[in-house]
Amino acid sequence: MELIVRTVILFCCVTLAACSQEDSSNVTNNIANQNVDLILTNGKVLTVDDQFSIQDTVVVNDGKIVATGGASLTSQYASDNVVNLQGKVLMPGFNDSHTHIRGRPQRYIELGDVTSIAEIQELIQAKIIEIGEGEWITGYGWSEDELDEGRRPLRTDLDLVAPNNPVTLTRAGGHSAVVNSLALELADVTLETPQPDGGVIERGDDGQLNGVIRERQEIVERLVPDSTYDELISSLEVNLNDLLSMGITSITDASKPPSQFAMWEELYENAELSLPRSAVQFQWFDLEGINEVKARVGDGTDFLRVGPIKVFADGGFTGPAAYTLEPYHNQGEYRGYLNMPEEELVAHLNEIHDAGWQMGIHAIGDAAIVLVVNTLADALERNPREDHRHYLNHFSMRPPELTMELMAQHKIHITQQPNFTYTLEGRYVENLDGWRLQHNNPVRSPMDHGITVAISSDILPIGPMVGIYAATTRKGMTGAVYGPDEIISREEAIRAYTLLGAFLNFEEDVKGSLEPGKFADMVVLSEDILTIEEERIMDIEIEQTYVDGKLVYSLE
Repeated sequence: MELIVRTVILFCCVTLAACSQEDSSNVTNNIANQNVDLILTNGKVLTVDDQFSIQDTVVVNDGKIVATGGASLTSQYASDNVVNLQGKVLMPGFNDSHTHIRGRPQRYIELGDVTSIAEIQELIQAKIIEIGEGEWITGYGWSEDELDEGRRPLRTDLDLVAPNNPVTLTRAGGHSAVVNSLALELADVTLETPQPDGGVIERGDDGQLNGVIRERQEIVERLVPDSTYDELISSLEVNLNDLLSMGITSITDASKPPSQFAMWEELYENAELSLPRSAVQFQWFDLEGINEVKARVGDGTDFLRVGPIKVFADGGFTGPAAYTLEPYHNQGEYRGYLNMPEEELVAHLNEIHDAGWQMGIHAIGDAAIVLVVNTLADALERNPREDHRHYLNHFSMRPPELTMELMAQHKIHITQQPNFTYTLEGRYVENLDGWRLQHNNPVRSPMDHGITVAISSDILPIGPMVGIYAATTRKGMTGAVYGPDEIISREEAIRAYTLLGAFLNFEEDVKGSLEPGKFADMVVLSEDILTIEEERIMDIEIEQTYVDGKLVYSLE
């Protein structure tokens, strides 16, 4: 009898346990069938997780990724907003880890798309009609490599259409400008003016000033009247919003004085347009101002935060003024310049490191890269910091192997612009030769050394597809291939333009890939970026952009 009772009790316990498990399963199913804000399905979802896994469906709620997986997720979750991707590629939004976005005054003319000096002259004439004679005219974005005349605009070109308006027009890349005669006159720049430290006031073949100033454009630009707050903040909002049409959902603005952060704060608090997430990289020379902003805002918000400190080690290639180990091609002993005396640069790098700040350091020429890396390595050995994430902006010339080994050893990273190989091809061909030319903007070799390499644009141009095209083909504008041993895969390029950009800002846990718990910042592409013919990569359009799971841009 006792045995029968025990058997009955055991049976009841097993039954209760089974019922409990069944109830638990039902609860799980009820949770899984919860309503969510957004489901995107029937796509090719590039998650950019550790395995670069490709899924079908993404589930989003409260601005975050809830799940990624197969089409069965559509039966586990319910939403009033289900998007049929119709086989299109969905991937993380691009993270441009080094760019420059500015508000522009009324006197400004955009030159990024001009194709001739004649067109530049027409824009100047139209601007004079708009703002009147005597007013300063500024502009940015011309490149001799894209002009029909095959040369730079010069002082005489500007004088023809603007004899009574001072004009300064900055080349794409920002390292040189052309000014007219009136601007030179107002700035008291003559043939007797001594060459500025770290820059060049050019003379033409006739021995006269040709209007081009390299690296020290402030000699003239210091006279340009300040822009009004209202015109700057309104155009900044438009320029930031435009990034969403390029699929850019996060940026690091690579050079701002701390005094401008308040404008960005006001914009992000009151913006009427959708904006990408932004980290603002402050210029090194105002550490007191930087510390004041940091004390007030801390790490900032999910949409606006303080980034690393920016230090300029040398110049750029558009001059050229990058600081090189060997002389430039056919330019005598000329090797470019450091942006400041070496002792001063070393002292600043040590000061900023010791203060506990992260740095993003402009270093383009191989001599500048060697100096900066040696300085950082010494600083890290003297004052170790476990996760400093110092990085070099640009890394345009491949340095000696020992330098890359030091970078890997001390975890010194890079944000690279492979798009330079495409858009600055003419500058590299003119100024470099042989091995140095072939290995401009290296990506494969630092990656192979174990260095983290993110990809960004530095506005030459901003659109990510140029960078991905150049990184995966190593082709310039002419179609010539430079250093095929520096080619990386499309998967590597995508990761570098998304997750690794987030890594540089200590944000890889919250964005940069489509994984549960991360921000639902995503883009839908018009073509399959993994399989499209390489010559059509730059034709890929952004059909939709989502930030925080909200549709913020649509091509249609």
